[in-house]
Amino acid sequence: MTEEKVKSNPEPGVPQFVASDFNSSTKLADNQIDDDEYNPFEHRQVEKPNSTSGSLIHLLKSSLGTGILAMPVAFKNAGLIFGAIGTVIIGLICTHCVHVLVKTSHDVCKRTRIPVLGFAETAERVFQYGPVKLRRMANFSKNFVDYGLMATYYSAGCVYIVFIGSSLEKVINTMADLDWDVRIYILFTMIPVLAIGQIRELKFLVPFSALANLFIVVTFGITLYYIFKDPLVFDDKPGFASFATLPLFFSTVIFAMEGIGVVMPVENSMAKPQHFLGCPGVLNTAMGIVITLYAVIGFFGYVRYGSLAAGSVTLNLPTEDVLAKIAQLLIAAAILLTFGLQFYVPMDIFWRKIHDKIPKDKHNISQIAIRSGIMILMGGLALAVPNLEPFIGLVGAVFFSSLGLLVPCVVETVFLWPNELGTFKWVLVKNVIFGAFALFALVAGSYVSIEEIVKLYTENGHTE
Repeated sequence: MTEEKVKSNPEPGVPQFVASDFNSSTKLADNQIDDDEYNPFEHRQVEKPNSTSGSLIHLLKSSLGTGILAMPVAFKNAGLIFGAIGTVIIGLICTHCVHVLVKTSHDVCKRTRIPVLGFAETAERVFQYGPVKLRRMANFSKNFVDYGLMATYYSAGCVYIVFIGSSLEKVINTMADLDWDVRIYILFTMIPVLAIGQIRELKFLVPFSALANLFIVVTFGITLYYIFKDPLVFDDKPGFASFATLPLFFSTVIFAMEGIGVVMPVENSMAKPQHFLGCPGVLNTAMGIVITLYAVIGFFGYVRYGSLAAGSVTLNLPTEDVLAKIAQLLIAAAILLTFGLQFYVPMDIFWRKIHDKIPKDKHNISQIAIRSGIMILMGGLALAVPNLEPFIGLVGAVFFSSLGLLVPCVVETVFLWPNELGTFKWVLVKNVIFGAFALFALVAGSYVSIEEIVKLYTENGHTE
């Protein structure tokens, strides 16, 4: 069996390898192993594989960031009881969709005898070897995921910039008795952002992520201290808020929990990828922790701050207290240190698409210019919409709902079509329901978020 390099570009974190690649419908030669006997894990060649515990930490880091701090405002848009139940349900749906994506990727690897596939490559191969009428969509599906991931992480980067600027405004204005607009702090934030965004090697970002994790843990501890410091009052918090604000709740929680862009790179770089799925497994363990933390922060954060809950719960902390100032500065520093990792994913995809069109002797200066230009555009968008809550809702609605929920459902359905969808085609029914939920979160969440942003502009126009 002749070996050849995989022709499609790898995704961020996907190791290079040599593997055979042929249509699954091709009849296998007698000396070739059966699909069920081919184990892609045994053929992976990863130079520096991650341990199971290391992969768990990476997956936790991908889901623990600004999103968890927005959970109290998500509960404000849902109500106490509905928010708690809804958070658990959405968490389980997100976990299932990630499981579906990874399981489908494994099955495609078996069928095509490719040791490892990334997110976009999995979508491409599913259509490429799926129903004949859908095969023409293979390239589109790959580009949809690639460009979707770029848009997702660039947008999330804008949220990061707004978050850092808002945190600095809260602390510095109070300490220095200033009345500076948040946009001034966003401009200051762009200085270190432009520097960190120039880091191109993932290994150089490891110390930044480690320090960011430490800062986040300390911030969580301080936040919980303030939440439980005084007796909590439950009576004045509604169990259900209103139907009008539910889309914001769904899109905020989806934004908070989804880390779909790093799932495949983490799984693909594991020393023992068979530990990713299953029970307990890396995925189930990580998402169990995430769902618990999000429900606790959201529930009790809303009970503490009620209708005053801000886009980040740290912004509700009393800035006159030194401990609160420390928490707000630490979380701002943590998000700043994480920016490089978030920016790495879309830039890696974007650079792979254009680097062949640029002379090699100009690669370095081109990277510097392109990275700087994109970050300046991100900063401009952050300046235009310096309000965290609708921004988070919009990003979650448009990008995370489509990539994290809709795409895995479509990929699984196409791969199993038409004879492997289970009794009474329950897989198809399940995916139609989840897909409809994803579309609802996308359309309704986008509408409400844009409406909030327009309202923000209108109010600012009247007050200025």
